[in-house]
Amino acid sequence: MIRVRLTARGRLALLYAGLVLVAGIMLSGLTYLLVQQGLKNRLVIGVRVGPNADRVLPPSPAELAEIGGRVRAETLSELLTQAAVALAVVMVIALVLGWLVAGRVLRPIRTIAATAGRLSAENLSERVPVNTPADELATLATTINQMLDRIQTGVTERDRVLDSQRMFAANAAHELRTPLTTMRTAIDVTLDGDPTKAELLAMADDIRTAITHSRRTLDGLLALARSQAGPVTGHPVDLADIAAGILDGTTDERARRDINVRSDLGPAATTGEPILLERMVGNLVDNAIRYNHTGGHITVTTGTAGAHAFLRVSNTGRTVASDEADRLLEPFVRGTGTRTRADGGAGLGLSIVRAVAVAHRGETTMTARPAGGLDIVVRLPARAPR
Repeated sequence: MIRVRLTARGRLALLYAGLVLVAGIMLSGLTYLLVQQGLKNRLVIGVRVGPNADRVLPPSPAELAEIGGRVRAETLSELLTQAAVALAVVMVIALVLGWLVAGRVLRPIRTIAATAGRLSAENLSERVPVNTPADELATLATTINQMLDRIQTGVTERDRVLDSQRMFAANAAHELRTPLTTMRTAIDVTLDGDPTKAELLAMADDIRTAITHSRRTLDGLLALARSQAGPVTGHPVDLADIAAGILDGTTDERARRDINVRSDLGPAATTGEPILLERMVGNLVDNAIRYNHTGGHITVTTGTAGAHAFLRVSNTGRTVASDEADRLLEPFVRGTGTRTRADGGAGLGLSIVRAVAVAHRGETTMTARPAGGLDIVVRLPARAPR
């Protein structure tokens, strides 16, 4: 059995023609009944001429009934014939008009299909034209365009994330390979011959320094990955309390470097993961101490401004160019000048600060101070009072 597959346009044309056919049959049937009823009530007048044509005689009742029946039959037969011809002509016209109307109605859908066929993962810029009036097809085109906008945004974000991850992985591999190379070199050079105790101790010190650097890098990678893993757990936290605890823990380091602290710790209630926020504040304070100069100072301020709780850490130090300040928020980026490997940094501290702020729906701004050093402000959503 052969099955004919019709297109949507063909099915719509047949549907229109079928509706016209049904309506025509119903109209013809109603007309037939009305005409039939009208003929029953119509009088038939006839005459009969005598044999000698000398007078006109009225028809007999039987003849009158016969004449009336024949007239009605011929009239109804003619009506059916004309109705059938008219219905056939109307059907042909309905098919043609239905085909044209269906094509007109389906034109926007063909445009949508053609646009969708031209789209690909590399080309998501084209959009479906939205025609007037604002009917169901216009709504469909608008919905598809909105969907394409979301897909394009997602693909762009995915590409950006993938590029960032590839760069991050390459930098991480380089950072972890460097201390391993240092340890391997120290071992090969020291053991090449008959090392003395002093040489062995020097090798052990080099290895300890490389291990410390590797551990700091791994700790930074874990903190950065954790902050980017997804939504953080919400716990009541006050940035003032965290900052006070961090500053108390750096007393010896600040005394050794002769760095003064100026603090103004006002209430800065927010919601987040305490461990990550402690790491964020600790990195800011550690960065301000590590890259300061002897006799310098650090200013730590917390408080609430509008709908945000903020933490501000400002420090003295070398002069930093404005374009360099923006780059310091990227992973594994160190400044020039005094910010070197000798400071023991892995280049992850400030990137972790920004990642933790983003994970808490906050933002980080960094400004290079004209007199030297940095001014870093972290803003997080303030916790609503009970």
